Amino acid sequence: MNRVCELFGIEHPIISGGMVWCSGWRLASAVSLNGGLGLIGAGSMHPDNLRHHIRCCKEALKAGAPGNSSGRDLPFGVNVPLMYPQIDELMNILVEEGVKIVFTSAGSPKKWTPFLKEHGITVVHVVSSSVFARKCEEAGVDAIVAEGFEAGGHNGREETTTLCLIPAVSEATSLPLIAAGGIALKCQIKACEALGAEGVQIGTRFALSAESSAHENFKKHCLGMPEGSTKLLLKKLAPARLAFGSAFTENAARMEEAGASKEEMAAYLGKGRARKGIFEGDIDEGEIEIGQICSMVKEMETVKQIMKSLV
Repeated sequence: MNRVCELFGIEHPIISGGMVWCSGWRLASAVSLNGGLGLIGAGSMHPDNLRHHIRCCKEALKAGAPGNSSGRDLPFGVNVPLMYPQIDELMNILVEEGVKIVFTSAGSPKKWTPFLKEHGITVVHVVSSSVFARKCEEAGVDAIVAEGFEAGGHNGREETTTLCLIPAVSEATSLPLIAAGGIALKCQIKACEALGAEGVQIGTRFALSAESSAHENFKKHCLGMPEGSTKLLLKKLAPARLAFGSAFTENAARMEEAGASKEEMAAYLGKGRARKGIFEGDIDEGEIEIGQICSMVKEMETVKQIMKSLV
């Protein structure tokens, strides 16, 4: 058992990404029931909805629940983007509901890490560079996720690949290191371990699983896409990796190539694009956020099947 397994109390050092519109309690609990650590994605949830998902996940993972033969309550976590508009209310919900593990992202960990740790919560922060990894250690987090730009959804501006990022972060910090970005296969987990990671966070493959709350249209569109079917776009706003085959993606790419301003890109993006694409299944007008590795994910599987293939 390595430090990541010990930190979270899990059997396998495999974590499902806390993805907007994909990572509800069903996906999170399925990953935890199969020996990993499931994360609820708070970024697309209103506070009351998050509370509901936390309670459902707890119920599914309590000792004696169907599928839990461990004799103990199994762990899960919540991913919190620090740019969340009602962040104070959300953080208080995490404490009130007794959440034990929180992954933070999209912001500085300095403000909220002390608050979470004061309430006995294990804190992990997502970074895209070794510079931010060192800042995380200074802020007092318990572990780091280093995410390469192969990953889907919002991404670092550095555009550093996982292969380059993991050894750099491993050298920069002594904290337990979790690799993310472009990981969907057992051989890729082994590669990350060789580079210095003690665990992996997997997004795309779980986003396309049977238990993911993403729309079936989204899953069908992304499964087995050709290589090169995604691109990092919206760089003047918040860089996000999006899939082609969508009118929104293709228009956004053309606008960027033509030198559209930040204001023009923001106006075109509008609001609710990710919900429209991922949760409502509007492929043309929605954001289709998915990682490069979708080209290696050929069919929709259950979490049990995925975990079996990874371990």
